[in-house]
This record gives sequence, structure tokens and C-alpha cells, in this order.
Amino acid sequence: MNDPRTLTTQLSTTASTLAEISRASERVEREASSYRDRNGAVFYRGERVFRYLSERALDNWRRLEGETFFQTLLRDGKVVGTGLVDPAEEDINLDGWAGVLEHTRIPFVSYPYEWSFGMLKDAALLHLELMRQALSADMILKDSSAYNIQWSGVRPVFIDIPSFEPLKRGEPWVGYRQFCELFLYPLMLMAYKGVDFRPWLRGRIDGIPAEDMHRLMSARDLLRPGVLLHVAAQAALQRRYAAGENVRGALAEAGFSKELIERNVRGLEKIIRRLEPANTKTVWADYDRTHSYDEADHARKLAFVREAVATRRWKLAWDLGCNTGTFSRAISGQCDHVVAMDGDWMAIERLYQGERSRAGNILPLVVNLADASPSQGWRGTERKSLVERGRPELVLCLALIHHIVISANIPLAEFIRWLAELGGAVVIEFVTREDEMVEALLANREDQYDDYHPGIFRQLLSSFFDIRGEAPLKGGKRQIYFATPR
Repeated sequence: MNDPRTLTTQLSTTASTLAEISRASERVEREASSYRDRNGAVFYRGERVFRYLSERALDNWRRLEGETFFQTLLRDGKVVGTGLVDPAEEDINLDGWAGVLEHTRIPFVSYPYEWSFGMLKDAALLHLELMRQALSADMILKDSSAYNIQWSGVRPVFIDIPSFEPLKRGEPWVGYRQFCELFLYPLMLMAYKGVDFRPWLRGRIDGIPAEDMHRLMSARDLLRPGVLLHVAAQAALQRRYAAGENVRGALAEAGFSKELIERNVRGLEKIIRRLEPANTKTVWADYDRTHSYDEADHARKLAFVREAVATRRWKLAWDLGCNTGTFSRAISGQCDHVVAMDGDWMAIERLYQGERSRAGNILPLVVNLADASPSQGWRGTERKSLVERGRPELVLCLALIHHIVISANIPLAEFIRWLAELGGAVVIEFVTREDEMVEALLANREDQYDDYHPGIFRQLLSSFFDIRGEAPLKGGKRQIYFATPR
């Protein structure tokens, strides 16, 4: 009979060998957007997220890891879970780097031009809080990019750990300009001028320049909190910088103390906390109270969705045209993560504010499906399209398709094909021409939508999916389906 100890050793060796083979077989994928900081580089292996560190960044990490403020931030989930790994143990080739960190993976990456006003505001306040905490330990955040903040549900999480550096005596806050361009100015634009910041941020990946923001401000706006100091003065400073003057060096020579930075951070916090979006009423913000369902039909629709979703556990679900999130909440208990998207920013703002107290697993995003965020930035890979960031296992598409086909003028077949390409199951609702919502859409436009017919819809759905269940709603004016991919 074999010695049990020998057998245990053999099993342990086999398990270790299998783990090494598994790690080696996982494809290493570099993160295209992490090139901007030469002191680190993010890469993925399977579902895991790693970051190479330079010698300097590794030294900074060792100091940061020992700071009480950072451990508190980690515990509270305000910075991404991070730890140093052994490259040899993980079979990672350092390739000239000094060390490797592993980060907790963010469920779904999003960008500031997909956030509601409240989301950008809370992200800005988190960044300033991290600045205050770092300064208390004689450290600072060298970068102030809004892209350094991601979301776990509705909780903002800072992800750029190597941004924490020791504060050098007399050095200014070099990330101040970036903070203004990517946080402060977009918020001011919406609060002071009633202008949606999202197209501006999507159109320029580095944010709104001070000079452009200054041009948008009237003489009266100069009296508003923060405009004179953070817009007009900053624009003048940038003009000096553009003329070739070493502004950073001049500030350092003048003795830019930690107290000055702290005062600036506190002042920015005070301004941002007071900012609110200008009074604007959007089309769908009150949909949860004004939809065309009576109570019984709404209950039947909700029951159908819950029954379909209860068939299994889903890792990632998308709720397209989510409005204020009624159905996102209904499915959230059966899903690891839900991304709730709608083109109406105020509907998403209400969803976000409602979810903040729950701290659940729903990420609200402002997304116009007919013009969703594209791949862009350097070589078109720095910011990824929706699908590239994670394909859903389940898609809700409720009371939406008539807007896609009629309002956005997208052919029905194109939309169903796109849903099929996502690769997940769908719960989808078809709204017939007899429904008052479709009648309203067609009232002031030529009816050229020959493809918008329930028979054609069902045929298209059946060509890509297996229909597992269906039910009539509103006396047959609508039909809801649950379908799985073939």
C-alpha cells in the first residue's frame, strides 16, 4: 500500500503543476489606456487584473501600503482592492519592471461622458477626499483624471494606485489643471449654463480647456462661486504656459506649500458640493409615474420578467432603456451586476440618487443606443465601446424597440441582429401600432416603417433566438418575450 504522505505530496505537486499550466495558458492582454503613466502598466490574465510597477512606483507603493489613511480607504472600498504579488509564484515575467500589483476587477468599466451629474459630482468629491487624506500623510495624487475613478454599483472607486506619491516640499498640485478640465468645468457647465457636459467630454478625451470654459462664461458668471479663480485665472495661467513660461517651475520657486494645496482642495470641495444641475425637465424622467400601463398590466409584466430571470444566475445583465430603474431593481437579486442604460440623463440621475442609499449592484449610465460611446482615443483603443467592455449574459429590452425603429430610424432587423451579436438571452417587449405610444410617434412623421410589424418581429427574433416564453400585455397591444441565443 502507498504511503499516505507520499500520495498527499503527489497530489499537491499535481495540483501545483495544473495551476501553473492553467496560468500559462491564460492569454495576457495589455490595457491600452495605461500607457500615459510610464511608471506602471496594467495587464489582464483571464479575469485577473495586474499592474507592473517601476522601481520608483514600487517604492511609493511600499510607503503607501503602510499608511493608515490608505488602509482605511481600502477597508471602506474607496480605493480598489490592491496587493503586491510574487511574480515567480504567479509565473509573471517582469520584463524589466520592478514589481507587480494585483487589483480587484471592476465589474464594468464606464467613462465620465456616460455618467449623470450626480455621479460626476460624487466622483469629484471622492478625488478631493483622497487628496486631503494623502496630504495629511505628506503624500499627494499626481494625476487628477476622472477616468481614474470607476464604479462598484453606485459606489465610486479610485483605481489608479500609482498616482499616490510622496509630496515634495514646495511642489504645486500638478493635477489641479486636470481636475478642473475633467471634473470642475463639466459640472459648472451644467450647473451654471444648463449645458450637457457629456458631449464635451466625449468630444475631447482630456476634458474642457480653461480657455474654452472662459469663453463660455458671461461677465455675470464671473460672480458665480469659483469662476473667477478657477476659470478666468486658470485660463490666464494657461496662456502664460502656452507662451513658453515654466509655470510649474515658477510656482515651485515661489514656495507652493502644502497648506496652500489643502486650502485649494477645501475650496473646491465647498464649490462642488453646492453645484446642482440647472432646472431642466426631460422627456422620460417621470416615466415610472406616467407610463401607459395600468396597475394589473404592470404587475403582469413585472411577474413575467422575474420568472424569466429566475431561470438561472446571471453574471452581467444590461437593462436597455431602463428609465428610472424599476426593472433593473427587479432583476438585481438574480444578477451579479446590472448595467442600467438610458438616453435620458435625468432618469439616470434619479436612478443613481435612489440607489445611493441601497449601495447595490446596479450601475446607471447615460447611453443613447443609437449613438453609443465608440472606441476612441489613441489608435481607437484607449476608450472602448460598450460591447468591448463586457458582453452581457442577459439583456432587458422593455418598451424600447419602437423608439429604436421609429424615433432613431434603425431597421428592425439591424437591431435584432445587434442583440443577437451580444450573445446573451433577452427579455424583449414589442409595442404594436395600436398602442398609444406608437400612435404618438407616428402622428407627425411619414410612416415608412414597413418592417415594424409583430409578425416580422417574431420571425426575426426566432431566426436568432429560441423563444422560451411569451405573454400579451395591454389587451394585446404589446407582447413580451423571453428568448435564449441559439
